[in-house]
Amino acid sequence: MRKRFEPQFILGQLPIEETRIPLKCRASLVALVAALKKLYITPEWNEKIFAILEQKILSGKKKTGRYGMNLWQVFVLAQIRLSLNCSYDNLHHISNNDKMIRQLMGVEADYGFEDYEFEYQNILDNVGLLDDQTVRELNEIIVSFGHEVFKKKDTEALALKTDSFVVESNVHFPTDYNLLWDCIRKCLDIIRTLVEKYPEVKGWRKIKNWYSELKKMMRNLGFANRGGGKEKEARLKKAAIQYVEKATLLLSKIKSTTKKLPMIDESDLTQLMNLEGFEVLLEKHIDLVERRLIKGEIIPHQEKMFSVFEQYTEWITKGKLNPAVELGKRAAITTDQFHLIVDYKIMENESDSEIVIELAIRVLSKYKVGSWSFDKGFWHKDNKALLKDEVSKLVMPKKGKCNQQERLEETDRIFVRLRNKHSAIESNINELEHCGLNRCPDKGYEHFKRYIGLAICAYNLKCIGRKLLEIARAEQMLKQAA
Repeated sequence: MRKRFEPQFILGQLPIEETRIPLKCRASLVALVAALKKLYITPEWNEKIFAILEQKILSGKKKTGRYGMNLWQVFVLAQIRLSLNCSYDNLHHISNNDKMIRQLMGVEADYGFEDYEFEYQNILDNVGLLDDQTVRELNEIIVSFGHEVFKKKDTEALALKTDSFVVESNVHFPTDYNLLWDCIRKCLDIIRTLVEKYPEVKGWRKIKNWYSELKKMMRNLGFANRGGGKEKEARLKKAAIQYVEKATLLLSKIKSTTKKLPMIDESDLTQLMNLEGFEVLLEKHIDLVERRLIKGEIIPHQEKMFSVFEQYTEWITKGKLNPAVELGKRAAITTDQFHLIVDYKIMENESDSEIVIELAIRVLSKYKVGSWSFDKGFWHKDNKALLKDEVSKLVMPKKGKCNQQERLEETDRIFVRLRNKHSAIESNINELEHCGLNRCPDKGYEHFKRYIGLAICAYNLKCIGRKLLEIARAEQMLKQAA
């Protein structure tokens, strides 16, 4: 059964409470460690964090069996990964070689004693135990902890700023013909695996030929589409017809094979379900290539797909010069005057103005808000009417031309000052993007959501850690002066 942390000291083990924090170092990892150490040694916040982790990881499990990685180690490693924007390989290296991190996790031993080592798969499996809802609950605790560190009074109102940015998913640039190739490739991969396992499945002796011919046709279609010259349309149409005809033959062959595949164990059933899923996508993209490139139709946006692997991916055009198009999901964040992110939301095919009412209900139920600033993208008359009654200083510039009253309001000294301060949230977004939120490497929508949540938790902890280091340096200077 997992423990919160190891309460029984092993001979030679260095205590977590005595983890040495270098005050002169400005590395982001040091700020994170400072916040994590403070969180661990403060009973009030320690108890709240472990209560959430126990509810998620230990709920419904027997209190027997092997211990496994303790909850504190899972929490620390999850924060380090997103603080440094590192891969699991780098995280594995840090967990076994960085003395400060190992002491913070409670596994560092004194000189002459045997060291405990983490396995790569152990880290991968345990960090993946957290989900989006758990991370949201953890972030609420971290924000409350941060307000205590920044010495926010209970009666002090928050000065909030809200903006959105795009978190890209890990996909290549989509075209109908290369998405069709993705479907073909995955279907052939699954067929090959099953044919190798069950040699009695006949008809796939030339499977390598299917790979090479279809890939060649996909590339020829790409060259015809990108190139110019005379009779481009005729060459493009001819290449598309060849590609679609060959892909249709493959689809027919796969469907006839699917009925004959043996189902012996659970892995066979999983492979069959995956194959049937890619069959549907293969048929869909054959139709899209035929309609767009052969029949010359304009495909409605709602019928388009931008990845066969990360199907939640959206095509986002924010009107910027570079990049003109981003592939992923919009995320909206709300920061306070201490630069802590008090709320975040992953937007589901929504514009900025569509999330304001839900955001206001969620935030105003938790915090007292003195001022709140947005950019023009969030403006709508209903949004402004709702927030104007709840927030004393609201900054929500109007889209388009203002009337006389609105012009007077937007040229007010306090409005202008708060609007100028709103740009501070851009630096918060920039820091998030440099710590991993420019592009999510994790696969699947649930992991995508968890990745964003963990990045925001790690950002908040670093922000708190920098304040703790600032306080510690000031105290050290006072001691030296005395």
